[in-house]
Amino acid sequence: MPGSAVATDAAGYRPLLFSIAYGMTGSVGDAEDIVQDAFLGLTRADQSGTTITNLKAHLTTSVTRLGINHLGSARVPRETYVGEWLPEPVVVSADRPGPAEYAELADSLSMAFLVLLEALSPTERAVFMLREAFGYDYPEVARAVGKSEANCRQIFARARKRIAPAAQAADTPPPPARRAEGEELARRFFEATAGGDMDALLDLLAPDVVFHGDGGGKARALGKALTGLRRVAQLLIGGIRRNRKLGVSLSPATVNGRPGAVLYDAEGRVASVLELEIANGAIQAVHSVSNPDKLAHLGPVSDIGLLPKK
Repeated sequence: MPGSAVATDAAGYRPLLFSIAYGMTGSVGDAEDIVQDAFLGLTRADQSGTTITNLKAHLTTSVTRLGINHLGSARVPRETYVGEWLPEPVVVSADRPGPAEYAELADSLSMAFLVLLEALSPTERAVFMLREAFGYDYPEVARAVGKSEANCRQIFARARKRIAPAAQAADTPPPPARRAEGEELARRFFEATAGGDMDALLDLLAPDVVFHGDGGGKARALGKALTGLRRVAQLLIGGIRRNRKLGVSLSPATVNGRPGAVLYDAEGRVASVLELEIANGAIQAVHSVSNPDKLAHLGPVSDIGLLPKK
């Protein structure tokens, strides 16, 4: 289908389709594969002479159902995951910008929101995400998941009850003024951790701040979330000091639409990614991804934090 009018029109929906697929899977690589499969399906439909009256609806439905099928087959690996599970980070850096669809994702799906969606079944996740994160109306949601509007309303209400009110706060993008405030707070946060300034760091963290780490059993990471102002501050400063001795540098970036940073080793390889969850003028949570499998899409991955192979 390259060069056809349908292909040209379809390409314009790629950022939206990637966002939906990523919201379903929490994986950059899987999202890209799902979008590619949707385009291949469109090619076959076009070549067979099928008339597609609403291209956006056709592609959205295809990606959503492919995402539901993918989650069904991925359920067992998720249940046996070692340690905390966090999504693959979507990084938009001024120095190393990613594909255009990464930037389009900026305000849609934070790590906290995607973690909450893990509690839902594949169909619940699709309905809730399309409705809550993307603002689709019920007829559109019903068409995408292949169920009635009434059923989708029930599914959404049930899903919202299970994960609200945390979900409502987790997927709410900050307004422009708050975004600038968050970026300034993040700048001060990284300065305080780099300088080992405990007092300054304590002023930036919420009293009940939480640190989440995902090493996937392959890289050094906490086995479970760490809670508490001073405990998290000590962990952060200790980690930065250790990384500095290893020649690790930090590059600020936008991670899943929130302030964050990418850590690189002395050879320029990706060591980990941090995302900051900011609300009410304080850092509420820090998400750290060091699982090498979830960093490969960002470039060569460092081995400095890897655990010995068993």
